[in-house]
Amino acid sequence: MDSFRVASPALLLAVLLWVLPLGAGEFVAYQVALYLIYGIAAQGVALCWGRLGFLPLGHALFFGLGAYLFGGILKAAQAQSVWYVASPLALVVPAVIAYAIARLVFARSTRSGPYFSLITLALTMLGFLAAQQWSGLTGGFNGMTDVPDLPGTERYTTLYWVIAAAATVTTAILSILFVRPIGVLWRAVAQNEDRLQLFGYATDRIKALAFALSALLAALAGALFAAHQGIVTPETMGFLLSTEFVIWAAVGGKASALGPMLGAVIVGYTSAELRDRFNYWEVAVAALFILVVLYLPQGVAGLARKRPARKSISPTIMAAPARAKTPARQLELELADIRTGQGGVKILDGLTLAMRGPGIRSVIGPNGAGKTSTFNVMTGRLPLRAGDIRLDGRSIGGLGAWRVARQGVGRKLQVPSVFSDLTVRENLCVALWVGRLGHVDGLRDAPHAWHSQLLDELLERFPELRERMGEPAGTLPQGHRQALEFSMTMLPEPRLVLLDEPCAGLSPSETHRMIDVIRSVVARIGAAALLIEHDISAVAALGGDVFVLHQGRLLAQGTLADVQANPEVRAVYAGGRK
Repeated sequence: MDSFRVASPALLLAVLLWVLPLGAGEFVAYQVALYLIYGIAAQGVALCWGRLGFLPLGHALFFGLGAYLFGGILKAAQAQSVWYVASPLALVVPAVIAYAIARLVFARSTRSGPYFSLITLALTMLGFLAAQQWSGLTGGFNGMTDVPDLPGTERYTTLYWVIAAAATVTTAILSILFVRPIGVLWRAVAQNEDRLQLFGYATDRIKALAFALSALLAALAGALFAAHQGIVTPETMGFLLSTEFVIWAAVGGKASALGPMLGAVIVGYTSAELRDRFNYWEVAVAALFILVVLYLPQGVAGLARKRPARKSISPTIMAAPARAKTPARQLELELADIRTGQGGVKILDGLTLAMRGPGIRSVIGPNGAGKTSTFNVMTGRLPLRAGDIRLDGRSIGGLGAWRVARQGVGRKLQVPSVFSDLTVRENLCVALWVGRLGHVDGLRDAPHAWHSQLLDELLERFPELRERMGEPAGTLPQGHRQALEFSMTMLPEPRLVLLDEPCAGLSPSETHRMIDVIRSVVARIGAAALLIEHDISAVAALGGDVFVLHQGRLLAQGTLADVQANPEVRAVYAGGRK
């Protein structure tokens, strides 16, 4: 039943496209085929925009590249059929270019979304100018003409079936990917990219691969366009066409595999019909777009979407693969003369501390002492201005968050940070997959059913999570979110755990339970833990050494009794109790 539900958009499309020529005739089918081609390209836009949260404004560049490359190959193959072997290049070349562009942009910053949109827009404009000027290859303003038919087809009749098959296949593939682990990670990128990086996921690569896939879809559409129209002009790389892709994706439904196809066919075909009958057809299309954006944020496809039934547990479970083991050695962490700041304000000013071996240590100090900033600079969320951070003798200072996480560092944030629109189960899966999910696994359904002994133990300790596994994490109350984020932090079994106020917002009974779980889990996985906490009773219950920070420096270190007796500490910090 689940397989049928996932494939239902593609099956519905296949039925509609099969019936169309029988009921409407070959000419209408020929017209609709053009908008099916555009729909495939719009699916690429929707993949990036609706799933990963960044909007490409220049997808016509890859559409045009696919059209010119495939059109040129078809023309060359008329003289020498061996050129047909080069046909995949029409898809591969645009995809590789797209991957390179995305890696260059997203590797610099996770906040590059708006800049990325403008960069793709500028590249499309350059592509349009190149297509006009490079007349020796593209035909210039007049375009590449006399593109022959796709072998074995005729563009006004049988080519329709090739295009219909391509549209069905792309819809089916996207529908499947959306519910596979890679689809969950795509949604996680859109919702909370920083949190995903703190697990060790290289989100710039995830986004670059998705953009490459979206470019491949656009290039496929461009190749079919060349065969369908028999001519490729610079307008295939134009900004206007890129804009239309965005409109069709929005109107049809950018979060759906079928939606962009519906948007292209409905809006595109309707516009073509109105163009000759209604002088203000562009106004009508613009009004439709505005109405859909305002009142149908999920697009036309959203009207037919039903909320899937939520399952509290997976019908079948299987043991997750073992994580790649780090060298069995005693953990050593050293922060040497750490300095950082923002806007000319010093945050950490010569902080030096060291710890060795497993166990729990607490970090206390007045507000503004630099406690959270210490965690931030350790995990790449604040720039390291001076000094060094060494983990097991290796410098991790200045590394990006995902690279630090891959050294075995886990981080729980001060404000519980989860993936709000993912279910509790999906949140836990994202954490459990760390270090276990291979490239092929990302395309399989099985990882959704993975579990580990640690996961089972955490769910025993936090039964409220087990009871709400099928609910969006954003609906959980504060205490349950704290439990969920702590569980997610520990599931990758990090060697060094940074816990920022894990008991904040909890009732006294919830605080006692959290303290017990922290002690138990940290001991079970043999980790070293640094914990920021203002509740002195929690610090006392957890035991271990205490680091006292003040004005970005280490003020004192020792047992809780030692630092409480220190007059310098008593002068600046008294702590609190629930």
